[in-house]
Amino acid sequence: MARRRSRYRDLADLDAALIDCRACPRLVAWREKVAREKRAAFADWDYWGRPVPGFGPGDSRMLILGLAPAAHGANRTGRMFTGDQSGDVLFRALYDVGLASQPTVVSADDGMELFGVRMTAPVHCAPPQNKPTTTERDRCAHWLRAELDLLAPTVRSVMVLGGFGWQVGLRTFEELGWQIDRPRPKFGHGARTVIRRDDGAELTVFASYHVSQHNTFTGRLTPAMLRAVIVEAARYAGLPARDRTLG
Repeated sequence: MARRRSRYRDLADLDAALIDCRACPRLVAWREKVAREKRAAFADWDYWGRPVPGFGPGDSRMLILGLAPAAHGANRTGRMFTGDQSGDVLFRALYDVGLASQPTVVSADDGMELFGVRMTAPVHCAPPQNKPTTTERDRCAHWLRAELDLLAPTVRSVMVLGGFGWQVGLRTFEELGWQIDRPRPKFGHGARTVIRRDDGAELTVFASYHVSQHNTFTGRLTPAMLRAVIVEAARYAGLPARDRTLG
């Protein structure tokens, strides 16, 4: 990727602007209501209750694209995929292939580091029932476009979690000038597509079932299935990932 066009100086500048966003009244009301009322298990927490920025180094070679923060997960901790069981599965898989510094996460200051990987989402506020509206999705899209622009010099692969992220991700890349195959590639676990730009740049996009509790509890997505897609996406990005659980 190349051709940076973002009006933000860097990811820190982008994140500072993002966390002050109040563009979607329903999402603002919901995230703040959850932060006030809390869940009994987290009664002693000071919830973040704001938009959640991406997490990972600014020179990442691989991007993980999810859906939106969980009400009592990232909306509580302030860090993507941190504080709920879905995130626990994802971070454990990243650790098992050598792309995360520790196997568990509990808070934004727990010392977790990602190696060559950044994670973000097309919607940055926790939505009711985990379902943002089309209007909310579209209103949030400029943040993802800006983030992709800033990551353009280094990112070589994208791993998308779930059909929602797959659709939004491909559409956003198209808006940024990338050529998407026609008919548009269908989502499915293990699917991949190569997108190109007229300057010769290429990017490989991989699909995985989302790490939702529904998928992981039912066995639709197993840890081995998740690790396999991560390793493949990392290989295309030039990252030294290996499934260490295989010996």
